[in-house]
Amino acid sequence: MVMTEDEKRLAHYRKMTETPVPSLVTRLAIPTIISMLVSSIYNMADTFFVSKLGTSAAGAVGVVFSVMAIIQAVGFTIGMGGGVITARYLGAQENDKATSVASSAFFFSLATGLLLAVVGIVFNRQLMRLLGATETILPYAQAYAQYIFIGCPFMCSSFVLNNLLRSEGKASFAMVGITVGGVLNIFLDPVFIFVFGLGTAGAAIATSLSQLVSFIILLAFFLAGKSNVRLRISRVSRKGGTYASIIKMGLPSLSRQGLASIATVALNVSAAAFGDAAVAAMSITSRITFFLFSALLGFGQGYQPVCSFNWGAQKYDRVQKAARFMCVVGTVLIAVLSLLCIIFARPLVSSFVEDDPVVSQLGTLAIIFQCLALPLSGVNVTTNMSLQGTGYYGKATFLALCRQGIFFIPLVILLPSIIGVYGVLCAQSISDVLTFIVSVVFFRSFMKTVEEKRRERDSNPR
Repeated sequence: MVMTEDEKRLAHYRKMTETPVPSLVTRLAIPTIISMLVSSIYNMADTFFVSKLGTSAAGAVGVVFSVMAIIQAVGFTIGMGGGVITARYLGAQENDKATSVASSAFFFSLATGLLLAVVGIVFNRQLMRLLGATETILPYAQAYAQYIFIGCPFMCSSFVLNNLLRSEGKASFAMVGITVGGVLNIFLDPVFIFVFGLGTAGAAIATSLSQLVSFIILLAFFLAGKSNVRLRISRVSRKGGTYASIIKMGLPSLSRQGLASIATVALNVSAAAFGDAAVAAMSITSRITFFLFSALLGFGQGYQPVCSFNWGAQKYDRVQKAARFMCVVGTVLIAVLSLLCIIFARPLVSSFVEDDPVVSQLGTLAIIFQCLALPLSGVNVTTNMSLQGTGYYGKATFLALCRQGIFFIPLVILLPSIIGVYGVLCAQSISDVLTFIVSVVFFRSFMKTVEEKRRERDSNPR
């Protein structure tokens, strides 16, 4: 028997509000963890294959990583903002409003991505210098960045489509689109870099083509009616308030991703004072530790739609259960991964740069420092996702600013002048400890707010 649209929506509503919380969060988290890990793996694949071209080429990937962080920041801002609002509308069973927000977010991301592409292509050289490229790294960085900018509209839109699917609990569809593109990139990297002899430009071409494939697959799910919302240009909002709300709800993601870009620039500039080896070491370290962090983010992104949907449905007891589950399991997950990374730190770094002992030594120390503090991020991610998913964008934005902004940027600028290159290596660890302290305070406040909402609902039932 074929279900009607209303029956599908009702079944989905029941799944999101009645399935036991641990089972639901885990079911949604597994595809998002896979998506995040695959994305991180193909970012590492670029670093791995390009590093075979030399230390300067490896440093170029680290420089352009900040450009990709900007693109991701735009995509995640619009996608997370639109996704959070869409999930809450679906939870409140206001499906027409959900479709309007989703359509507006998608076409907004296409237009913004196109604008970024034009600016990036025109000012490529100036941007690479600004982002910390040395004279020896600059040619590689320009070649790599050129094709990343060309793929910018598809990258931005893919992040939005991915987040919209996850926001309504269709994480498995999102996983397919991201995974296929990621696996394709891994196979295309050596072909374009070595077989076709395109060097760093080849890695960027592989990345952009893979992002285009992901975009097409993700869009196909919407066009085929697999989503509970529809992408209709006729439903694109003409009200500025709609886009203001999308950006407002996405501010934590903008802060998190945007500051990742600024933090990478600050890191590259500080590391450059100690030579190309330091830049390359931190580029490799950033990719490896982001791989670990992406597993935690993936778990958090599986948790967030459960939080948002049930908040919209006023199922506050489920919000409480989901937050506790996310905090405990997320912390254990990142702690286990961090321990493994500490144990295998040297072989991991050496696999990227076999013939550069300086890069290997610096990278190994940086990984150990960062992994010692990384388990504290379990509370940080839980709190940030909870606040953003329930509409407390101000607190969520501040918390997102802490890890790679308020704490990290001053530390990575000041510490090297005090303790030399070790200041570059340990800045992120110290920032994580300080962010953890703030997160604990915010998490306790959030749980108290949810309890108050639950009591208010029980005393004034609908």
